[in-house]
Amino acid sequence: MQTKERAPRNRTITLLPEEVEELKNQLVTTEMLEQKADFVNKTINADIIAALKLLPDNFADLIIIDPPYNLSKNFNGLSFAAMKADDYDKYLESWFPAVCKKLKADGSLYICGDWKCTSALQRAVEKELTILNRITWQREKGRGAKANWKNGMEDIWFAVKDPENYYFNVDAVKIKRKVIAPYKVDGKPKDWEEEKEGNFRLTCPSNFWDDISIPFWSMPENTDHPTQKPEKLYAKLILASTEPGDMVFDPFLGSGTASVTAKKLGRNFCGIEINQEYAMLAQKRLNRADNDKSIQGYSDGVFWERNSHV
Repeated sequence: MQTKERAPRNRTITLLPEEVEELKNQLVTTEMLEQKADFVNKTINADIIAALKLLPDNFADLIIIDPPYNLSKNFNGLSFAAMKADDYDKYLESWFPAVCKKLKADGSLYICGDWKCTSALQRAVEKELTILNRITWQREKGRGAKANWKNGMEDIWFAVKDPENYYFNVDAVKIKRKVIAPYKVDGKPKDWEEEKEGNFRLTCPSNFWDDISIPFWSMPENTDHPTQKPEKLYAKLILASTEPGDMVFDPFLGSGTASVTAKKLGRNFCGIEINQEYAMLAQKRLNRADNDKSIQGYSDGVFWERNSHV
């Protein structure tokens, strides 16, 4: 494990030497799966290909995938090297069809990507599922670029097995926006409410999201994972496409956002992560979720605009 000096107010989740063994013992391995160990509400520390062979088909109501983008990136000692477009297509083909087999007939799948790999993701998904939409969300964090436009957006492809039979709850993912110019009819608010904090309207979400904050050092969900997704981002996907008690599966779990958010929202979960340190971070976050169900930017059953509330 790497250790670094941190500011006193830094809330980044790290692994303490005294908790490593206990967290490691809470993980599920391929050997345990071979012995029919329970995988529900567990973190699987294994290679994705090996683990998928040991998991049953058609068990997931929702699959969320945040695979390595086609960029050179170091994931705590496990490096992913950027490939030619054809090679990245082959990489996706090596595991994506197997992942889709884990999805129920009425299930939904979301897969994340950036501008460089999004076309490859679209091609891979279209071979297995029906694409219903492409969500683009504003990733406001990141350095500027001197010779190009700063990359401030990422995509999430939304797909299903059966376009005539899938679950989607738009009421669960409405956004609470401040009303700048409130409109009244007969002296009463029209489609908005007066509150102590101001005037607000609940709006249906579009496929462009500008209310997401990337985890940073002062947020309690933050880890050192280089591509950690925000809990608020995944909460939207989970609330829209599952009911309480449904199964959420993430085959590239990273530091655990999909499983942690699913647990906080009363869903079952399962995740695969090859890096043991990240898998232990995920497990630590899951243990913390026993006592803290809060999700930054989501409260009172609605999502708030960025920086407008919690």
